[in-house]
Parts: sequence; C-alpha cells; structure tokens
Amino acid sequence: MWFLYVLSWIALIIQIVVVTLSIAAGLFYLAELVEEYTVLTSKIIKYLILVTSSVFVGLLLFEELPLSCIIFGLLGNVAFFLLLQNFPYFEISSPGFIGSVVSVLINHYLAFSYFTTNWHPFYEVLAYFTVCLWIVPFSFFVSLSANENVLPTTAERTYSESEETDVVSNYFSRKGKKYGLLSFLKNAHGSILPQRVKKHF
Repeated sequence: MWFLYVLSWIALIIQIVVVTLSIAAGLFYLAELVEEYTVLTSKIIKYLILVTSSVFVGLLLFEELPLSCIIFGLLGNVAFFLLLQNFPYFEISSPGFIGSVVSVLINHYLAFSYFTTNWHPFYEVLAYFTVCLWIVPFSFFVSLSANENVLPTTAERTYSESEETDVVSNYFSRKGKKYGLLSFLKNAHGSILPQRVKKHF
C-alpha cells in the first residue's frame, strides 16, 4: 500500500515538471511570434480588448454581477487601449501603463470580494477570471520582449536638444541589457539546458 502512495508522489512531481516545461516552451514560442509579428500582435490585442468589452456588456445584460465590477472592467479596457497606442513600446510613467496596472489590481480586488461572498461554480469563476481579467494583461506580458529587436525610430524616445540626434548611433549606444520575457527565457535556456558541442574532425 505504501509503495503505490510513494509512486503517486513521484508521478505528481514528474507531471509538475512536464507541465512547467510545457508552459515555458509555449511562452518562448509565443514571445518569438510576438517579436516577429508586432503589427499582427497589436491587432490581436486590440480585438481581445474589444471581445472583453463585449463580454462585460453581456455580463451587465444577462448576469447579476455588481455594477462596480463591470464599470472598472470597462475602464481597465480603456487603459489597455491607451497602452496599445505606442505598442510595442511601454513607458512605465505613461498614463496608460499606470492606469492598466491600477485597473488590474482593482478588478482583481472587486472580483475576489464578489466571488467570496456569492457562490458560483468553479468553472464560472475561472471563466470570468480568464476572459475578463487575465487574457489581455497576459497578452501584454508576452509582448514585453517585442521592442527588443525592433528597428530604431524617432518615436521610441523624445530627445532633448543637448542629446545626440543621430537615431541609429544613439539607439545602439543605449542598447544594454534586455529585460523582456524572451530575453529571460533565452537566458534560462542557456543556463539550465546543456549546450551541444560540435566536434571538429
């Protein structure tokens, strides 16, 4: 009896490792696609925001969710639209970025407050969180690495008169360590997985 119990724990650990590696591989592939097709990614995120807004309208018409959840959800989508204006570049101090982060926090607080006091089946709660709260922020999170290899433009940064006006040389002189999701996954791939050594004969 104890042998099967120990075997079940070993199988659980193996499943967790396999699921974690699968998620990491999927994120790596998505980050590669986003980096390659930034214009298409921007359109997809725009449509996701529109779909999420229509879901909030449907919740207002057909469900009994609090009005505050729906209003703050729609305001969060407005902040996501503002954030999408300069895609794939993200300014931390921009109103769109600050509004997006604040709206994500407020929407999660309101959702947790509602679902802890009102019982709903787990799949309904998961559907609300996935479609209304997670899918758009997750798409922006995956898109963080998209601006790492985009060609330099004057829209990337506003220059003062004292700074160098040559866009290309200034871009490459400022290009330092990358902090996007794709860079993180590439560094993890390089440090965790062994590299193949080519033999020269």
